[in-house]
Amino acid sequence: MAHILVVDDEKNIVKGIKFSLEQDGMKVDTAYDGEEALQLVKDNAYDLVILDIMLPKMEGTDVCQAIREFSAVPVVMVTAKGDDMDKIMGLEYGADDYITKPFNILELKARIKAILRRATKAEPAAKSHIVTMREVSLDTQSRRVFVAESEIYLTAKEYDLLEYLMNNAGKVYTREALLQELWGADNTGDVRTVDVHVRRLREKIEENPSDPKYIYTKWGVGYYFR
Repeated sequence: MAHILVVDDEKNIVKGIKFSLEQDGMKVDTAYDGEEALQLVKDNAYDLVILDIMLPKMEGTDVCQAIREFSAVPVVMVTAKGDDMDKIMGLEYGADDYITKPFNILELKARIKAILRRATKAEPAAKSHIVTMREVSLDTQSRRVFVAESEIYLTAKEYDLLEYLMNNAGKVYTREALLQELWGADNTGDVRTVDVHVRRLREKIEENPSDPKYIYTKWGVGYYFR
């Protein structure tokens, strides 16, 4: 049973999301301001956090950034703003996905279930769960990442991106292909989402992000792991 935290200062929205998710058998906690949300994440092992950007006491982007200092729990940002840069900025702070108000609850649930499936997928028993290429190692069972034997903490989506590129090393993928593969075939997000995640991933695993030795850009085409 998935344990979800829903954070929004609009109580009717929280009540509606909580009711709908509980109908699907999920356990749901709620918070109405940023400080309360951050404390709950520290005190509980959530499977996913639904986090509004505009919150009292502490903005959602700041909450997300603070969460990323100690947890890789998947975060879906919710915003009432329609500007694309607001969505991208949410991802800059470590969110795994975003959805804009007003949204269809069925769409939100589809996003949640897709993220949870990716976060909990099991590897076949006969297949090694350790993937190593040069100094980068993935433990695909625990979803842990090591670079030169030092553990690197990635968000769920950053991990998905790195694992996908490593499993297909040498193959160049367009941003559109990566968006469809990792964010879902029905996702209509901006391809800049991919650029944001590649940049964040480079900042974490590359010694010099501006001169990468793992994740390369094929100019005019896309990205690949070398």
